[in-house]
Amino acid sequence: MSSEIFSYESLVHAVSGAMGSVTAMTVFFPLDTARLRLQVDENRKAKSTPAILAEIVKEEGLLAPYRGWFPVICSLCCSNFVYFYCFHSLKASWLKGKQSSPSTDLIVGIAAGVINVLVTTPLWVVNTRLKLQGSKFRSSDIRPTNYSGIQDAFAQIIRDEGVGALWNGTFPSLLLVLNPAIQFMIYEGLKRQLRKGVPRELSSVEVFIIGAVAKAVATTVTYPLQTIQSILRFGQFNESKDKSKLLSSLRTIKCLLVNRARKNGMLGLFKGLEAKLLQTVLTAALMFLLYEKIASCTFRVMGLSPNHYKKR
Repeated sequence: MSSEIFSYESLVHAVSGAMGSVTAMTVFFPLDTARLRLQVDENRKAKSTPAILAEIVKEEGLLAPYRGWFPVICSLCCSNFVYFYCFHSLKASWLKGKQSSPSTDLIVGIAAGVINVLVTTPLWVVNTRLKLQGSKFRSSDIRPTNYSGIQDAFAQIIRDEGVGALWNGTFPSLLLVLNPAIQFMIYEGLKRQLRKGVPRELSSVEVFIIGAVAKAVATTVTYPLQTIQSILRFGQFNESKDKSKLLSSLRTIKCLLVNRARKNGMLGLFKGLEAKLLQTVLTAALMFLLYEKIASCTFRVMGLSPNHYKKR
């Protein structure tokens, strides 16, 4: 089992996934900025993504859509490395050379997601705050922050809010492991269908399309929880005082969902979905495309036979 978990193949998948995600996120980063503003700033009117970005540039400068790029890229690189490594190593140790199935992909995806959340949530809490620092909000309830960088943000959060604050949003994040799990289940399933009977490398167009479809479905299903996750990571909310951490997390999530629905209607739970879909679908599609190409080239250099495709 250890040979499947600690293998060059899992390492190749992890590095390829991390490189693909970093490149794709850099290209579509302004779309993520627009999405995050709509999620955490309740008084900002929901407009089209280009209108939001134009507003941000006008009020905050030309580089504002790329504010917080470095911490986000660091977090994304670590997160995708962990996820891809865990997904492929756990899958290899489970299947032992047999072909996978949608249920296996889903279970392995959930397990990889849980590990990823527990390891990388502090990075995402810090990058969310850095990304929103200096933004001009419509909501007067949002308090300004003053972090000089990643290390300073860690230090200030631990000093002012305690170590536990670095794991703000962990509970919805654990629920949201369904997002990448569903995404990978659909992606791997569509890959198997396209390769049915003939093990082959998929074309760039095929990879881009199935990557986009998989992410669109996963994002739409889990979007309300993603909004709550962003609000919790930003730290600008009144936390429930229950002694039980689990009960406190559940009550906080319930209150945030109910309050948002009361203020903006049920559609308020999907505020920013257009920006999120535009950003996440294009980013995921490009990420999968780059991941497949990088992994394929690396495996060729390693001299891996085409039989490799039968196992995936």
